[in-house]
Amino acid sequence: MKICVLPGDGIGPEITAEAVRVLKAVDSRFEVEEALIGGCAVDASGDPYPESTRKLAREADAILLGAVGGPRWDSAPRGQRPESGLLAIRKDLCLFANLRPAVLYPELAESSTLKPEVVAGLDILIVRELTGDIYFGQPRGIETRTIDGKRQRFGFNTMHYSEAEIVRIGRVAFEAARKRDKNVCSVDKMNVLETTQLWRDVMTELSNEYPDVVLTHMLVDNAAMQLVRAPKQFDVIVTGNMFGDILSDEASMLTGSIGMLPSASLNEQGKGLYEPSHGSAPDIAGKDIANPLAAILSASMMLRYTFSLQAEADRIENAVRKVLAQGYRTADIYGPGTKKTGTRAMGDAVLAAL
Repeated sequence: MKICVLPGDGIGPEITAEAVRVLKAVDSRFEVEEALIGGCAVDASGDPYPESTRKLAREADAILLGAVGGPRWDSAPRGQRPESGLLAIRKDLCLFANLRPAVLYPELAESSTLKPEVVAGLDILIVRELTGDIYFGQPRGIETRTIDGKRQRFGFNTMHYSEAEIVRIGRVAFEAARKRDKNVCSVDKMNVLETTQLWRDVMTELSNEYPDVVLTHMLVDNAAMQLVRAPKQFDVIVTGNMFGDILSDEASMLTGSIGMLPSASLNEQGKGLYEPSHGSAPDIAGKDIANPLAAILSASMMLRYTFSLQAEADRIENAVRKVLAQGYRTADIYGPGTKKTGTRAMGDAVLAAL
């Protein structure tokens, strides 16, 4: 079982190191090989997704990624920015389905910015389409045009979806809902965007194939409001690339810290890229204070979705629960009466709990 590990930038190397330790503890058969992506790859080769990384990622059974990006690369040409590497690997491996669970552990109810009674028992799965929409649409760019008689800069992007793309991600959402509470909320902006009118029409048609699952629709602005007003009304949310990017980060804060949330990006064959939902946090990189639990839980998702090692995935998730119950906390989730713990020490605690 070959895993391509892409530590990336900022806190990426620290948190992926802890996830790899946990993976090796639960199963010694994993073959792990590292490569560069993001800013560190730009520094080394001028390419955020070098050919050597592309080759290894294609050959591997799964990919574990830390984080990419940082302000030092913000002024680079767009094709040499770290985020371009992330978009490139998603497109290269056809990773069209992004699964982001937002689960609130009981021990962290006080860490959420919402009242405990609003978020207690929260368990949402956001299914985000990952390889289409405005992030990949053409034409796009910045150019100089004459507008109202004046030469000025003009920026443009293109949002589009095909019926097949919508059906493909819709099936992922409906199948996931069948294993949960059998409710799918499809989020769009059909009142002003034709692209998402098609999205709603196709989701409605597809729902006829899943009579056991309840489908509802919600406009994205209302969905954003409902996530902070009454988040437990949701089971599975399915939406496009841009809306999913925003809503999943919003949902992450309901759980107390974005440092707690894993994600999986899958292709049609079940191959996946697994990464925490948070960013590279360069301000705390190298200080041994980053929360590795999202990376460790991403490794658990890898076992579950790519390798079908359900018992091993359960072991990791139960170990994380045990560590939280024992009061271990990194700085982002620390509170009175708990034990402030560093990145490495949190990894040690999870290994002990295993």
